[in-house]
Amino acid sequence: GKIGGQSFMIIGQQKGHNTKTRQFRNFGMANPEGYRKALRLMKMAEKFGIPVVSFIDTPGAYPGLEAEERGQGEAIARNILEMIRLKTPIIAVIVGEGASGGALGIGVGDRVYMLENTWYSVISPESCSSILWKSWDYKEQAAEALKLTSEDMKRQKLVDDVVPEPLGGAHYDRDTAFANTGQYILKAYNELKDLSTERLIAERMDKYSKMGEYKE
Repeated sequence: GKIGGQSFMIIGQQKGHNTKTRQFRNFGMANPEGYRKALRLMKMAEKFGIPVVSFIDTPGAYPGLEAEERGQGEAIARNILEMIRLKTPIIAVIVGEGASGGALGIGVGDRVYMLENTWYSVISPESCSSILWKSWDYKEQAAEALKLTSEDMKRQKLVDDVVPEPLGGAHYDRDTAFANTGQYILKAYNELKDLSTERLIAERMDKYSKMGEYKE
């Protein structure tokens, strides 16, 4: 696809907008084949020198037994490894839910942005609540503890910036939301396009190596 006249390899997750389409899209939970397909497209983009844009909206990778049998964990891990060393710019945008490995499987990027009202976390609040309290009733407390909002993520330097949404949210004014997101994508691309392959990969690896805090 093209944004502002610039070609991009566009990869994304779809949830659907009603019960029928959500069932068809598996509620945005990709199977291993989905991650492998995304990787094939990223490798194609690398071959032809096309930058990659990834739109993330998932409650997590599909957790079913059949997905595990077909290598769900390996598919996500492989994507993370290959994206870290992909020889073309990668720009990731969280446009809804960004949960767990399901998001990370297409979420490694030179620039990572979040729409203002989205969230990004190691686990969904519902799943966290069910593990800690054996019930989904405490999902609000879990969400607060996880610090998963766009402001939290930017403060912790886990994302690069927050894309402002129109009043009421992106779904109330899609054209403005598209335009705002496109501006951030093009700005990122212009910052990255002239970097050598070696520097691009080195800066990407350095970006992720610096994430997180620890105490000895």
